[in-house]
Amino acid sequence: MIKHFLDIKDINIDELKTILSHASELKSERINKPKGSKDVNQLLKNFVVALIFEKPSTRTRFSFDVGVRQMGGETISVSQSEIHFGKNENIADTARVLSRYVDLVILRTFDQKVLFEFAEYSSVPVINGLTNQSHPCQVLADILTYEECRGSIEGKKVTWAGDGNNVCNSYLQAAVKFGFSFCFFGPEKYRPEPKLVTEMENSGGDIFLTTDPNVAFRQAHLVVTDTWLSMHEADNTDKIKTFQMFQVNSEKMNIAHRDTIVLHCLPAHRGYEITDAVIDGNSSKVFDAAENRLHVQKAIMNWVLNS
Repeated sequence: MIKHFLDIKDINIDELKTILSHASELKSERINKPKGSKDVNQLLKNFVVALIFEKPSTRTRFSFDVGVRQMGGETISVSQSEIHFGKNENIADTARVLSRYVDLVILRTFDQKVLFEFAEYSSVPVINGLTNQSHPCQVLADILTYEECRGSIEGKKVTWAGDGNNVCNSYLQAAVKFGFSFCFFGPEKYRPEPKLVTEMENSGGDIFLTTDPNVAFRQAHLVVTDTWLSMHEADNTDKIKTFQMFQVNSEKMNIAHRDTIVLHCLPAHRGYEITDAVIDGNSSKVFDAAENRLHVQKAIMNWVLNS
């Protein structure tokens, strides 16, 4: 059976923990090594990996590409304009064809339906590199980062500040799997989809939504934020004004738990969703999480191909 990595909610917690444990091992093995050196265990030796990016990318593209090379594999990276992807050829046929050429596909696209359709017709594993609806690789990297610094995330309080976007959705799914409480702090108009919230609550998730910073930040162990405008959105002055009171700043962080960690999936719009003082402060592990994308995604690739 082909094993895909599409959404956190579809993967057993034991397997998610196995991925994180392997990511830690892979990370420790690379201490003081040049970035281009090969891993001792060439887990992707002789494998070819397709990186398909309908959306622009910095961290996802570089981390997957470097990760494949470190594991001994080779990559073919293309943008939307370079292939017939849902334009002159339907998604199903593209999936069928690429499955004959490569061993693994990383797909970064807009609509989640495209991801699932591609996976349905692919005869090789597919990994979700981001959609408008979810970003599971980022959230696993965040969890690894938190647990490196503070131990198990189980039973902790995670506060999301901002828009109920794709990363937020994956956090909702992770709350159920990893057993942490999840507080959404953002405008009512931009809350995550009620259907998803209800689904996660019915699955045992401890989830609450608020516009009160005292409720959101008090005793929070992890605070996460993201840009108010997604990369496919045009500049929206009214939306920015709506979100101003939900900025992560020093005043709000003073309410939080003294050991609180702050994360941001990047790119950050400094002075909007987060201030310089916070992102560059002692509580910030933003760039550690960006590095951990590399190690987590290497573990995910090994999981879909070799476990």
